[in-house]
Amino acid sequence: MSVSLEEKFVRQFVSQHEIDYMSGAAESALSAVKNKSGAGSDFLGWVDLPEEYDREEFARIKLAAEKIGNMCDVLVVIGIGGSYLGARAVIEYVKSNNYNALKKKTPDIYFAGNSISAAALSDLLSICEGRDVCVNVVSKSGTTTEPAIAFRVFRELLEKKYGIDGARERIFATTDKARGTLKSFADKMGYETFVVPDDVGGRYSVLTAVGLLPIAAAGIDIDALMNGAAEARNHYLNAPYAENDCLKYAALRNILYRRGKGTEILVSYEPSAQMLSEWWKQLFGESEGKDGKGIYPSSVVFSTDLHSLGQFIQDGSRNLFETVIDIKNSGASVKVPHDPADTDGLNFIAGCELDEINHTAMLGTLLAHTDGGVPNIIIETPDKSEKSLGELIYFFELSCAVSGYISGVNPFNQPGVEGYKKNMFALLGKPGYAEAGDALRERIGKL
Repeated sequence: MSVSLEEKFVRQFVSQHEIDYMSGAAESALSAVKNKSGAGSDFLGWVDLPEEYDREEFARIKLAAEKIGNMCDVLVVIGIGGSYLGARAVIEYVKSNNYNALKKKTPDIYFAGNSISAAALSDLLSICEGRDVCVNVVSKSGTTTEPAIAFRVFRELLEKKYGIDGARERIFATTDKARGTLKSFADKMGYETFVVPDDVGGRYSVLTAVGLLPIAAAGIDIDALMNGAAEARNHYLNAPYAENDCLKYAALRNILYRRGKGTEILVSYEPSAQMLSEWWKQLFGESEGKDGKGIYPSSVVFSTDLHSLGQFIQDGSRNLFETVIDIKNSGASVKVPHDPADTDGLNFIAGCELDEINHTAMLGTLLAHTDGGVPNIIIETPDKSEKSLGELIYFFELSCAVSGYISGVNPFNQPGVEGYKKNMFALLGKPGYAEAGDALRERIGKL
């Protein structure tokens, strides 16, 4: 595997017998995933997805991405949570966090429907002025408030600009296969549709049409992405514990959690990995944070955040550990120039590649943080290619499922996210919520 686990910066905090002891729990959890015998087993479609995906739909995704590229300057992807995070993470990781500012043949890709901010939506509408626009609306039901509002706005924009028939060619709906508000509306309007599988939850859906259509529209090789995930699947589902870095990562996390390390910080040294960290935070936070349990997922980008959060990590509360993504080759080459006057005193690194300096900064940070009592797990990957990223995505998905089962929770439900929705609907006066809304307003008034 090109993705591998490095344990040397965590070994001073955990013993070999602890790692060995976790083998039974890790292998039992993996068996529950493979046999679909654990809690939430109806949502394990992602496990075999890299090899058993719908080839016909996959081909249609490529054709639709080509159509979008020929027709549009801007693709607006409308979705929230897993309906947008995975796609954005892959696009920025493989291409650049400055993707929309690059010179390229593919369309700019913006994401909407992930907040209820009037300012953010207004800005995006302004960006789209005078440009040809396509929309990919991603929603299982079509009634989730944030994306439904954004879709109303952009559907109106497209219908006014291109007419109903013209808009029909520019709107792509990724939704339920057979039912739901969005599916019914898309069929009525004649939009091309792609499927949100019934057995894949949103945070595990990046390798379905949910993520693949925007990813392909950005010119990313989705065949290589899936091939990387397929190789990871074949290895991690079958390798014994001693040779299975995915299981070891899940085990180490749980050992540290039992030691009182309740916060995990995902560390990257590339700004292009920031949205991958956001995807990772949803994956682990929504999967493990329930029943009064769970490791709180956080993230930083070094060396940037060493100048803001570095002090706390180095010298603050000792309830955290770090997981570092070590990308060996960023794919870029920049050398430090020589200054005859050595004005800044940096001639000692003149001629050095920034990748080399960045890696040295990582080593220095690892030593400092472990000396400060912070365990560090390292996940190594050779580059930012589609294949390597496919492996990394599957690595995290499987380790998250295994880790959830080890901690005794259902990694595939999210009962806690419904609370705010019910309160919001009641306060907005949604039909059927009037009485609850009155009670909430009275309660707020007494605070």
